[in-house]
Amino acid sequence: MIKVTAVLLGISIVATTALSAQAQETFDTSAGSVRLETVAAGLDRPWSLAFLPDGTMLVTERPGTVRIVAPDGTLSAPLPGAPATRDWGQGGMLDVVPGPDFAGSGMVYLSFSEIEDGKAGTAVARARLVRAGGAPRLEDTQVIFRMNRKTSSTRHFGSRLVFAPDRTLFVTLGDRGDMERAQDTADHAGSVIRIAPDGSVPADNPYVNGGGLPEIWSVGHRNLQGAAINPATGALWTVEHGARGGDEINIPKAGRNYGWPVISYGRHYSGGKIGIGTAKEGMEQPVHYWDPSIAPSGMAFYTGDRFPAWKGDVFVGALRGAHVARLDLDGNSVAAEEKLFGALGERIRDIRQGPDGYLYLVTDSGDGRILRIVPAE
Repeated sequence: MIKVTAVLLGISIVATTALSAQAQETFDTSAGSVRLETVAAGLDRPWSLAFLPDGTMLVTERPGTVRIVAPDGTLSAPLPGAPATRDWGQGGMLDVVPGPDFAGSGMVYLSFSEIEDGKAGTAVARARLVRAGGAPRLEDTQVIFRMNRKTSSTRHFGSRLVFAPDRTLFVTLGDRGDMERAQDTADHAGSVIRIAPDGSVPADNPYVNGGGLPEIWSVGHRNLQGAAINPATGALWTVEHGARGGDEINIPKAGRNYGWPVISYGRHYSGGKIGIGTAKEGMEQPVHYWDPSIAPSGMAFYTGDRFPAWKGDVFVGALRGAHVARLDLDGNSVAAEEKLFGALGERIRDIRQGPDGYLYLVTDSGDGRILRIVPAE
Protein backbone atom coordinates (compact mmCIF):
# COMPACT_ATOMS: atom_id res chain seq x y z
CA MET A 1 0.00 0.00 0.00
CA ILE A 2 1.20 3.49 -0.83
CA LYS A 3 -0.22 6.49 0.95
CA VAL A 4 -0.25 9.73 -0.99
CA THR A 5 -1.82 12.84 0.53
CA ALA A 6 -4.18 14.45 -1.95
CA VAL A 7 -3.41 17.93 -3.02
CA LEU A 8 -6.61 15.18 -7.75
CA LEU A 9 -33.62 8.91 -31.36
CA GLY A 10 -36.92 10.42 -30.95
CA ILE A 11 -35.98 12.68 -28.10
CA SER A 12 -38.37 15.21 -26.59
CA ILE A 13 -36.11 18.18 -26.15
CA VAL A 14 -36.44 20.30 -23.01
CA ALA A 15 -32.99 21.90 -22.97
CA THR A 16 -30.24 22.42 -25.51
CA THR A 17 -26.63 23.48 -25.26
CA ALA A 18 -25.31 24.29 -28.74
CA LEU A 19 -21.75 23.13 -29.30
CA SER A 20 -20.81 26.53 -30.72
CA ALA A 21 -21.83 28.18 -27.46
CA GLN A 22 -20.19 25.71 -25.09
CA ALA A 23 -18.03 27.09 -22.34
CA GLN A 24 -14.40 26.19 -22.86
CA GLU A 25 -12.05 26.08 -19.91
CA THR A 26 -8.35 25.29 -20.40
CA PHE A 27 -5.96 23.62 -17.94
CA ASP A 28 -2.32 22.56 -17.96
CA THR A 29 -1.93 18.85 -17.14
CA SER A 30 0.61 16.04 -17.36
CA ALA A 31 -0.98 15.13 -20.72
CA GLY A 32 -0.52 18.67 -22.03
CA SER A 33 -2.99 21.51 -22.23
CA VAL A 34 -6.59 20.29 -22.16
CA ARG A 35 -9.94 21.96 -22.47
CA LEU A 36 -13.25 21.24 -20.74
CA GLU A 37 -16.22 21.48 -23.08
CA THR A 38 -19.78 21.69 -21.77
CA VAL A 39 -21.76 18.94 -23.49
CA ALA A 40 -24.99 19.50 -21.55
CA ALA A 41 -26.12 21.80 -18.75
CA GLY A 42 -29.17 22.52 -16.63
CA LEU A 43 -29.20 19.15 -14.87
CA ASP A 44 -30.61 18.87 -11.35
CA ARG A 45 -27.99 17.18 -9.13
CA PRO A 46 -26.83 14.72 -11.81
CA TRP A 47 -25.39 11.56 -10.27
CA SER A 48 -24.36 9.16 -13.01
CA LEU A 49 -23.65 8.99 -16.72
CA ALA A 50 -23.80 5.94 -19.00
CA PHE A 51 -22.92 5.68 -22.69
CA LEU A 52 -25.07 3.67 -25.09
CA PRO A 53 -23.75 2.01 -28.28
CA ASP A 54 -25.14 4.71 -30.59
CA GLY A 55 -23.31 7.50 -28.76
CA THR A 56 -26.27 8.77 -26.77
CA MET A 57 -26.03 8.90 -23.00
CA LEU A 58 -28.24 8.24 -20.02
CA VAL A 59 -27.95 10.57 -17.05
CA THR A 60 -29.60 10.27 -13.65
CA GLU A 61 -30.70 13.22 -11.52
CA ARG A 62 -30.76 12.54 -7.81
CA PRO A 63 -34.27 14.01 -7.22
CA GLY A 64 -35.61 11.00 -9.12
CA THR A 65 -35.29 11.30 -12.88
CA VAL A 66 -33.49 9.63 -15.79
CA ARG A 67 -32.87 11.47 -19.06
CA ILE A 68 -31.36 10.77 -22.46
CA VAL A 69 -28.58 13.09 -23.64
CA ALA A 70 -28.01 13.27 -27.40
CA PRO A 71 -24.45 13.69 -28.70
CA ASP A 72 -25.19 17.37 -29.41
CA GLY A 73 -26.22 17.92 -25.79
CA THR A 74 -29.99 17.99 -26.13
CA LEU A 75 -31.82 16.53 -23.13
CA SER A 76 -34.95 14.44 -23.22
CA ALA A 77 -37.80 14.88 -20.84
CA PRO A 78 -37.63 12.59 -17.78
CA LEU A 79 -38.20 9.02 -18.93
CA PRO A 80 -41.51 7.49 -17.82
CA GLY A 81 -41.16 4.12 -16.12
CA ALA A 82 -38.18 4.88 -13.90
CA PRO A 83 -38.34 3.35 -10.41
CA ALA A 84 -40.02 5.61 -7.88
CA THR A 85 -37.73 7.63 -5.62
CA ARG A 86 -37.10 11.20 -4.53
CA ASP A 87 -34.42 13.38 -3.00
CA TRP A 88 -33.67 11.71 0.35
CA GLY A 89 -30.61 13.45 1.78
CA GLN A 90 -27.72 11.69 0.06
CA GLY A 91 -30.18 9.35 -1.65
CA GLY A 92 -32.50 9.41 -4.62
CA MET A 93 -31.84 8.24 -8.18
CA LEU A 94 -28.25 7.06 -8.21
CA ASP A 95 -26.30 4.95 -10.70
CA VAL A 96 -27.21 3.79 -14.21
CA VAL A 97 -25.47 1.28 -16.49
CA PRO A 98 -26.53 -0.54 -19.66
CA GLY A 99 -26.78 -4.30 -19.36
CA PRO A 100 -24.09 -6.45 -20.97
CA ASP A 101 -26.65 -7.53 -23.57
CA PHE A 102 -28.05 -4.03 -24.15
CA ALA A 103 -27.64 -4.16 -27.92
CA GLY A 104 -30.15 -6.99 -28.10
CA SER A 105 -32.32 -6.47 -25.03
CA GLY A 106 -32.29 -2.74 -24.38
CA MET A 107 -31.96 -3.47 -20.65
CA VAL A 108 -30.57 -0.80 -18.33
CA TYR A 109 -29.89 -1.07 -14.61
CA LEU A 110 -30.53 1.62 -12.00
CA SER A 111 -29.68 1.93 -8.33
CA PHE A 112 -31.89 4.16 -6.20
CA SER A 113 -33.19 4.85 -2.73
CA GLU A 114 -36.33 2.80 -2.25
CA ILE A 115 -38.58 4.65 0.20
CA GLU A 116 -41.40 3.05 2.18
CA ASP A 117 -43.21 4.26 5.30
CA GLY A 118 -40.62 6.92 6.09
CA LYS A 119 -37.66 4.57 5.72
CA ALA A 120 -35.26 3.99 2.85
CA GLY A 121 -32.69 1.53 1.57
CA THR A 122 -30.66 1.07 -1.58
CA ALA A 123 -32.31 -1.00 -4.30
CA VAL A 124 -31.53 -2.01 -7.89
CA ALA A 125 -34.02 -2.14 -10.75
CA ARG A 126 -33.72 -3.13 -14.37
CA ALA A 127 -35.89 -1.82 -17.21
CA ARG A 128 -36.08 -1.90 -20.98
CA LEU A 129 -35.21 1.36 -22.72
CA VAL A 130 -37.65 1.90 -25.61
CA ARG A 131 -37.06 4.70 -28.12
CA ALA A 132 -39.43 3.66 -30.90
CA GLY A 133 -43.14 4.33 -31.21
CA GLY A 134 -43.34 7.64 -29.38
CA ALA A 135 -41.41 9.38 -26.64
CA PRO A 136 -38.51 7.41 -25.12
CA ARG A 137 -39.47 5.50 -22.00
CA LEU A 138 -38.55 2.68 -19.64
CA GLU A 139 -40.74 -0.42 -19.74
CA ASP A 140 -40.97 -3.68 -17.78
CA THR A 141 -39.31 -2.06 -14.75
CA GLN A 142 -38.49 -4.66 -12.11
CA VAL A 143 -36.68 -4.39 -8.78
CA ILE A 144 -34.08 -7.18 -8.71
CA PHE A 145 -32.39 -6.35 -5.39
CA ARG A 146 -33.25 -4.43 -2.24
CA MET A 147 -31.17 -4.19 0.92
CA ASN A 148 -32.65 -6.11 3.78
CA ARG A 149 -33.16 -3.35 6.36
CA LYS A 150 -34.50 0.11 5.61
CA THR A 151 -34.04 2.96 8.10
CA SER A 152 -34.94 6.64 8.33
CA SER A 153 -31.30 7.70 7.85
CA THR A 154 -30.63 9.99 4.88
CA ARG A 155 -26.92 9.06 4.64
CA HIS A 156 -24.59 6.56 2.98
CA PHE A 157 -26.57 4.77 0.27
CA GLY A 158 -23.53 4.00 -1.94
CA SER A 159 -24.12 3.13 -4.78
CA ARG A 160 -22.35 2.13 -7.98
CA LEU A 161 -23.21 -0.64 -10.41
CA VAL A 162 -20.47 -2.49 -12.30
CA PHE A 163 -20.80 -5.48 -14.60
CA ALA A 164 -17.86 -7.88 -14.31
CA PRO A 165 -16.33 -9.71 -17.28
CA ASP A 166 -18.40 -12.79 -16.34
CA ARG A 167 -21.56 -10.63 -16.58
CA THR A 168 -22.31 -10.73 -12.87
CA LEU A 169 -23.32 -7.39 -11.36
CA PHE A 170 -21.46 -5.76 -8.47
CA VAL A 171 -23.45 -3.29 -6.35
CA THR A 172 -21.80 -1.09 -3.70
CA LEU A 173 -23.82 -0.29 -0.58
CA GLY A 174 -23.08 2.28 2.11
CA ASP A 175 -23.40 1.60 5.83
CA ARG A 176 -26.48 3.90 5.95
CA GLY A 177 -24.80 6.07 8.61
CA ASP A 178 -24.83 3.20 11.13
CA MET A 179 -21.22 2.03 11.14
CA GLU A 180 -21.64 -1.21 13.08
CA ARG A 181 -23.85 -2.60 10.32
CA ALA A 182 -20.77 -2.84 8.06
CA GLN A 183 -19.39 -5.71 10.19
CA ASP A 184 -22.60 -7.75 10.19
CA THR A 185 -22.66 -10.37 7.43
CA ALA A 186 -26.41 -10.76 8.02
CA ASP A 187 -26.88 -7.12 6.92
CA HIS A 188 -26.40 -5.77 3.40
CA ALA A 189 -25.30 -2.32 4.64
CA GLY A 190 -21.61 -1.49 4.24
CA SER A 191 -20.98 -4.26 1.72
CA VAL A 192 -20.32 -5.02 -1.91
CA ILE A 193 -22.88 -7.45 -3.26
CA ARG A 194 -22.70 -9.63 -6.37
CA ILE A 195 -25.78 -10.81 -8.22
CA ALA A 196 -26.71 -12.14 -11.64
CA PRO A 197 -28.43 -9.80 -14.13
CA ASP A 198 -31.83 -11.14 -13.06
CA GLY A 199 -31.06 -10.62 -9.35
CA SER A 200 -30.36 -14.25 -8.55
CA VAL A 201 -27.30 -15.26 -6.51
CA PRO A 202 -24.23 -16.68 -8.29
CA ALA A 203 -23.34 -20.14 -7.03
CA ASP A 204 -19.75 -19.14 -6.25
CA ASN A 205 -20.53 -16.20 -3.95
CA PRO A 206 -18.69 -16.55 -0.62
CA TYR A 207 -21.73 -16.96 1.66
CA VAL A 208 -24.03 -19.12 -0.43
CA ASN A 209 -23.50 -22.01 1.97
CA GLY A 210 -23.94 -19.94 5.14
CA GLY A 211 -22.14 -17.46 7.32
CA GLY A 212 -23.79 -14.41 5.79
CA LEU A 213 -26.32 -13.15 3.28
CA PRO A 214 -25.80 -14.96 -0.02
CA GLU A 215 -25.62 -11.75 -2.09
CA ILE A 216 -22.65 -10.38 -0.10
CA TRP A 217 -19.23 -10.33 -1.77
CA SER A 218 -17.24 -8.29 0.79
CA VAL A 219 -17.92 -6.38 4.02
CA GLY A 220 -16.43 -3.64 6.19
CA HIS A 221 -17.07 -0.70 3.86
CA ARG A 222 -18.27 2.79 4.85
CA ASN A 223 -19.79 4.50 1.79
CA LEU A 224 -18.61 3.34 -1.62
CA GLN A 225 -19.47 5.90 -4.31
CA GLY A 226 -17.04 4.84 -7.01
CA ALA A 227 -16.36 1.48 -8.64
CA ALA A 228 -14.88 0.20 -11.90
CA ILE A 229 -13.36 -2.91 -13.43
CA ASN A 230 -9.60 -2.68 -13.91
CA PRO A 231 -9.25 -3.62 -17.60
CA ALA A 232 -5.71 -4.92 -17.03
CA THR A 233 -6.83 -7.55 -14.52
CA GLY A 234 -10.63 -7.84 -14.73
CA ALA A 235 -10.84 -7.14 -10.98
CA LEU A 236 -13.28 -4.80 -9.27
CA TRP A 237 -11.79 -1.62 -7.76
CA THR A 238 -13.81 0.60 -5.42
CA VAL A 239 -13.41 3.98 -3.77
CA GLU A 240 -15.19 4.89 -0.54
CA HIS A 241 -15.61 7.83 1.77
CA GLY A 242 -13.80 7.81 5.07
CA ALA A 243 -14.84 10.07 7.88
CA ARG A 244 -12.33 12.81 8.71
CA GLY A 245 -9.58 11.35 6.52
CA GLY A 246 -9.35 7.73 5.51
CA ASP A 247 -10.99 7.77 2.07
CA GLU A 248 -9.94 4.44 0.55
CA ILE A 249 -9.37 2.62 -2.70
CA ASN A 250 -9.81 -1.14 -2.36
CA ILE A 251 -9.83 -4.21 -4.59
CA PRO A 252 -12.69 -6.14 -2.92
CA LYS A 253 -12.21 -9.90 -2.90
CA ALA A 254 -14.72 -12.61 -2.11
CA GLY A 255 -15.40 -13.01 1.60
CA ARG A 256 -12.86 -10.39 2.71
CA ASN A 257 -13.38 -7.79 5.43
CA TYR A 258 -12.19 -4.23 4.69
CA GLY A 259 -12.26 -3.09 8.27
CA TRP A 260 -14.80 -0.31 8.75
CA PRO A 261 -15.33 0.74 11.55
CA VAL A 262 -12.82 -1.46 13.40
CA ILE A 263 -9.83 -0.06 11.49
CA SER A 264 -9.49 3.18 9.55
CA TYR A 265 -6.93 5.77 8.47
CA GLY A 266 -9.35 8.53 9.44
CA ARG A 267 -10.89 9.92 12.59
CA HIS A 268 -14.42 10.78 13.63
CA TYR A 269 -15.61 14.25 12.63
CA SER A 270 -15.28 15.14 16.31
CA GLY A 271 -11.59 14.28 16.10
CA GLY A 272 -12.00 11.10 18.15
CA LYS A 273 -10.31 7.84 17.29
CA ILE A 274 -12.11 5.29 15.12
CA GLY A 275 -11.92 1.67 16.24
CA ILE A 276 -8.61 0.18 17.31
CA GLY A 277 -6.29 1.87 14.83
CA THR A 278 -5.18 1.22 11.26
CA ALA A 279 -4.66 -2.55 11.16
CA LYS A 280 -6.02 -5.81 12.50
CA GLU A 281 -5.34 -9.41 11.57
CA GLY A 282 -8.01 -10.72 9.22
CA MET A 283 -8.86 -7.26 7.87
CA GLU A 284 -7.62 -5.93 4.54
CA GLN A 285 -5.50 -2.85 3.93
CA PRO A 286 -6.46 -0.32 1.25
CA VAL A 287 -4.52 0.05 -1.97
CA HIS A 288 -4.46 3.82 -1.37
CA TYR A 289 -5.95 6.31 1.05
CA TRP A 290 -6.35 10.06 1.41
CA ASP A 291 -5.81 12.19 4.49
CA PRO A 292 -7.27 14.78 4.49
CA SER A 293 -10.39 13.51 2.77
CA ILE A 294 -11.31 14.44 -0.78
CA ALA A 295 -14.82 12.89 -0.54
CA PRO A 296 -14.34 10.60 -3.57
CA SER A 297 -17.11 9.71 -5.97
CA GLY A 298 -17.06 8.35 -9.54
CA MET A 299 -14.13 6.27 -10.77
CA ALA A 300 -12.88 5.33 -14.24
CA PHE A 301 -9.86 3.57 -15.75
CA TYR A 302 -8.62 5.30 -18.89
CA THR A 303 -8.02 3.00 -21.87
CA GLY A 304 -8.36 5.45 -24.76
CA ASP A 305 -5.83 6.86 -27.21
CA ARG A 306 -6.74 10.55 -26.98
CA PHE A 307 -4.37 11.06 -24.04
CA PRO A 308 -1.49 8.56 -24.37
CA ALA A 309 0.19 9.85 -21.20
CA TRP A 310 -2.87 8.81 -19.18
CA LYS A 311 -3.46 5.36 -20.63
CA GLY A 312 -3.87 2.82 -17.83
CA ASP A 313 -4.41 5.48 -15.15
CA VAL A 314 -7.40 5.65 -12.84
CA PHE A 315 -9.42 8.83 -12.34
CA VAL A 316 -11.45 9.62 -9.22
CA GLY A 317 -13.87 12.51 -8.79
CA ALA A 318 -13.69 14.59 -5.63
CA LEU A 319 -16.70 16.24 -3.99
CA ARG A 320 -15.15 17.97 -1.00
CA GLY A 321 -11.89 18.45 -2.88
CA ALA A 322 -13.69 19.80 -5.99
CA HIS A 323 -11.18 18.29 -8.39
CA VAL A 324 -10.25 15.09 -10.23
CA ALA A 325 -7.51 12.86 -8.84
CA ARG A 326 -5.45 11.11 -11.51
CA LEU A 327 -3.64 8.09 -10.10
CA ASP A 328 -0.63 6.64 -11.92
CA LEU A 329 -0.60 2.90 -11.24
CA ASP A 330 2.25 0.45 -10.80
CA GLY A 331 0.39 -2.85 -10.91
CA ASN A 332 -2.04 -2.74 -8.01
CA SER A 333 -0.22 0.13 -6.28
CA VAL A 334 -0.53 3.89 -6.70
CA ALA A 335 2.82 5.33 -7.78
CA ALA A 336 1.86 9.00 -8.11
CA GLU A 337 -1.11 11.34 -7.99
CA GLU A 338 -2.05 14.45 -9.92
CA LYS A 339 -4.74 16.93 -8.92
CA LEU A 340 -6.69 18.13 -11.94
CA PHE A 341 -9.23 20.90 -12.59
CA GLY A 342 -9.21 22.33 -9.06
CA ALA A 343 -9.61 25.84 -10.47
CA LEU A 344 -12.95 24.77 -11.94
CA GLY A 345 -14.39 24.84 -8.43
CA GLU A 346 -16.93 22.08 -9.16
CA ARG A 347 -17.80 18.98 -7.16
CA ILE A 348 -17.18 16.04 -9.51
CA ARG A 349 -19.82 13.35 -9.04
CA ASP A 350 -19.02 10.93 -11.88
CA ILE A 351 -16.31 10.18 -14.45
CA ARG A 352 -16.77 8.01 -17.55
CA GLN A 353 -14.78 7.25 -20.67
CA GLY A 354 -16.82 7.79 -23.81
CA PRO A 355 -16.74 5.62 -26.93
CA ASP A 356 -14.89 8.50 -28.61
CA GLY A 357 -11.92 7.96 -26.27
CA TYR A 358 -12.48 11.19 -24.32
CA LEU A 359 -13.17 11.44 -20.60
CA TYR A 360 -16.46 12.91 -19.40
CA LEU A 361 -17.18 14.53 -16.01
CA VAL A 362 -20.49 15.09 -14.24
CA THR A 363 -20.69 18.08 -11.88
CA ASP A 364 -22.81 17.90 -8.75
CA SER A 365 -25.03 20.97 -8.46
CA GLY A 366 -28.55 22.21 -9.03
CA ASP A 367 -27.31 23.40 -12.43
CA GLY A 368 -25.12 20.40 -13.14
CA ARG A 369 -23.11 19.89 -16.30
CA ILE A 370 -21.64 17.10 -18.38
CA LEU A 371 -18.11 18.10 -19.38
CA ARG A 372 -15.85 16.53 -21.99
CA ILE A 373 -12.05 16.65 -21.61
CA VAL A 374 -10.34 17.31 -24.97
CA PRO A 375 -6.85 18.42 -26.01
CA ALA A 376 -6.54 22.19 -26.26
CA GLU A 377 -5.91 23.33 -29.80
